Amino acid sequence: MTDATGKADTYAALRIPNFRRYIIALFTLTLGIQIQGTVVGWQIYDLTRDPLALGLIGLAEALPAISMSLFAGHVADSHDRRRIALCALAVLVACSVALWALAHPAPLGDPLPMKARVSAIYGVIIVSGVARAFLQPARQALSAELVPRALFSNSVTWRSGSWQLAAVLGPAIGGVLYAIGGTTLGYAADVLFMIVATAVLSSVRHRSPVRSIEGREPIGVSLTSGLRFVFGEPILLSALVLDLFSVLFGGATALLPVFAAEILHTGPAGLGMLRAAPALGAVLTSVALTRWPPFKHTGPVLLYAVAGFGACMIGFGLSRHLVLSLVLLAASGAFDMVSVVIRSLMLQMRTPETLLGRVSSVNQIFIGSSNEIGAFESGAMAKAFGAVPSVVFGGIATLGVVAVVAWRVPMLRKLRELRVES
Repeated sequence: MTDATGKADTYAALRIPNFRRYIIALFTLTLGIQIQGTVVGWQIYDLTRDPLALGLIGLAEALPAISMSLFAGHVADSHDRRRIALCALAVLVACSVALWALAHPAPLGDPLPMKARVSAIYGVIIVSGVARAFLQPARQALSAELVPRALFSNSVTWRSGSWQLAAVLGPAIGGVLYAIGGTTLGYAADVLFMIVATAVLSSVRHRSPVRSIEGREPIGVSLTSGLRFVFGEPILLSALVLDLFSVLFGGATALLPVFAAEILHTGPAGLGMLRAAPALGAVLTSVALTRWPPFKHTGPVLLYAVAGFGACMIGFGLSRHLVLSLVLLAASGAFDMVSVVIRSLMLQMRTPETLLGRVSSVNQIFIGSSNEIGAFESGAMAKAFGAVPSVVFGGIATLGVVAVVAWRVPMLRKLRELRVES
């Protein structure tokens, strides 16, 4: 869509009230999640001083998310997606309150012993993993219902950009709040943002149309429909594989408390800066992408973006200077933003509306849960070999995956402009 001057209308999707409310809800939800992630990471490392304990945070969230994802996608394609998202958000609010309660000084007697407190935190994270398993496919499929097909590219860029902007602010806010008031203040802010997100999403005036999934096909068939679709689309599958392994091997987020405390010698505020840097690069990139969509050489751009991400991870692992580390993390976020937009647009354009929930759940297994599994892999590698070798090896492995995909999937190398039919 273009404006009166003939240029692409940067704000086209935001002119739709329901999508605008959706973006506000997504922004505040992500702020809460990012604040929570920063506080939980620093709290667990402060309690245990064990890199593997940081990895277990990701595993505690990933295992329930993976186990429930296919069923969650089935539910998202057969029920009101807005209502599912609201129910999942209510559970996440309860989890945030539980973390706040665990951090709050006990009114009677001594606080929980360290091991019991860490175990309780992991328990809350497991419950939140189940809630996110239902939230993600419902939320992503809902966004496609709120805009016409001609605005998919613009809406995906705004959706990714708003998420990344919150990911810039959230860790910084979380780090500052932790430094000022500890876990109690950090989790209180998390609760507040989660409640606001729930209230704003409830104001979206939209109900998903009643669907009949393939004539009410058996649930076993329905659960695997998303997998069959993805594995039948080589280009989409290769894009998911690229992001899967780049996140699995190349992510350093889980180890940032180690880098902040022991390598770069900065405190909670510095940790917030490190966590925010990738999202800052992503936000700046998203601004550019709203003006110049889509890509004319989509496949090569995707491959170069993932390779650039891997190279940044190698540089970050070797850096011993805070400013250089922040620059490299910001560049990694910029490369990652390009990859996210391409993959999200591919998924939304190539997937039938009736399958969006189930295909989004497959995307969650590939990408969303790989963040947490990657956190566990990073923690385990850091425990065995150290934080620096873990991050450097991950970046090298990412470059290897790019080379293999480029060699094995020539269709992706040759993919040109993505087009959205009106």
